[in-house]
Amino acid sequence: MSKIIVVTSGKGGVGKTTTSASIASGLAKRGHKTCVIDFDVGLRNLDLIMGCERRVVYDFINLINGESKLNQTLIRDKRVKDLYILPASQTRDKDALTKEGVAKVLDELKSEGFEYVVCDSPAGIEAGALMALYFADEAIIVTNPEVSSVRDSDRILGILQSRSKRAEDGGEPVVEHLLITRYDPERVEKGQMLSIDDVSELLSVELIGVIPESKDVLEASNAGMPVILSEDSNAAQAYDDSIARLLGEQRPMRFTQVQKKGLLGRLFG
Repeated sequence: MSKIIVVTSGKGGVGKTTTSASIASGLAKRGHKTCVIDFDVGLRNLDLIMGCERRVVYDFINLINGESKLNQTLIRDKRVKDLYILPASQTRDKDALTKEGVAKVLDELKSEGFEYVVCDSPAGIEAGALMALYFADEAIIVTNPEVSSVRDSDRILGILQSRSKRAEDGGEPVVEHLLITRYDPERVEKGQMLSIDDVSELLSVELIGVIPESKDVLEASNAGMPVILSEDSNAAQAYDDSIARLLGEQRPMRFTQVQKKGLLGRLFG
C-alpha cells in the first residue's frame, strides 16, 4: 500500500528539501520503491540536490496537463536503485497545481507500485504548500531550534489538522512527526538556541530525529548529492536514525549532547 509523506514547515531555509532528498533516498536504500516530488513550482531546487538538473526534460506541471507521460517525466536516480524524482517546473505559476491534477498523478504513482511518495513542500502557506500537504498520510514537520521557526511550524500543524483531505473527509488525522535540524548542543548549553525539550513541549509532536549542524549538509548539496549518502557524516547517520524511527524502529537519539573533550582537547582547544 502506498503512503504519501509531506515534508513541510512554515519557515524557509530550515532544510525541507535537504530532508526530502535524504528521507526519500533512505527509504529507497532500504528497498522501498520511492518517488520524491518537488512542489515548489517556479523555484525548484530538489533536482539540484539530487544531482539530476541536467536530466530534466518534462516536469510535474507537464504531467498534470497531460503534456507528458509518467515514464517520460520521472527521473530515475543513478545512485539508489528504487528512487525516482519528479521535478517541479521553473516557468509555470503555482496556480498550475490543481487538486484534480495532483490526485491524478498520485493515483498513477500508486498504480505503478510506489510504496512511498515524498512531497517536498515549499515554505509558508501559499498554494504549493497547501497542495503538498492536502493528500498527506503522514507529515514530517521540519524546524530549527529557534522561536520563529517553531512558531511557524505550529501554524502548519493547525493547517494539517484542518485543511488536509483527511480532515475534510472526517477520516483518521495525518500522522505527524517532528524533525529538528541544525541542532548545536554547545549553543543550547549557552542558552543561544532552544533545547530539544523546549521544541517538543511547544509543538507536542512525536520527535523522530535531531539533525546536527554540519558542514557536510552544504557540501553534499553543492555536490548534487543527498547528505544521507555521505555515510560517515553525523548528519547522514542522524537522517538514517530518523528513517528507522519513521518505520517503527527504536533507536536512541544521537548527536544531542556536547562532546566532552579529552585531555589534549582541553589543553589545545
